[in-house]
Amino acid sequence: MKMIKEIKMAAAAMMVTLPMALPTVVQAQEFPLVAGEYSNVSGIYIKDGGAYKYANHLAGDWTKVQEFAKSKGWISDYKILINENQRDGEPTLYLMTTFASIPNAAESERRNKEYDAFMKSSAEQQITESGNRAEYRTVKSSMLLREYTPR
Repeated sequence: MKMIKEIKMAAAAMMVTLPMALPTVVQAQEFPLVAGEYSNVSGIYIKDGGAYKYANHLAGDWTKVQEFAKSKGWISDYKILINENQRDGEPTLYLMTTFASIPNAAESERRNKEYDAFMKSSAEQQITESGNRAEYRTVKSSMLLREYTPR
């Protein structure tokens, strides 16, 4: 008789505590990291004698374009990161832009048209200008990273 009473008490305790335990079990199965913004990071090698020219480009047109994109909400941030302890073969600097999402094809086309109007130049002119920078810089790498934070 005592054993039946103990079983009933244990069952009653489980009925009371089980609803509280279930959310904890389900929550524990969630991935512990939450996806955040993307960052595109380009590794740039500056050729000897080209640092001043490239610094002028970055402080001028590159920053102008980044500020335009930021004002449109296309990016949330941008940075120029100098590789202070550059080893042989590593980029001289990294250019980073951060954004919430990757635009689809239609949105990319719309943005390109807005960008061309803002720059008052065609895609052909912009590509030529980019190619001219090859005299003092080389793009060494490009990475698309995504930030994750703990829940």
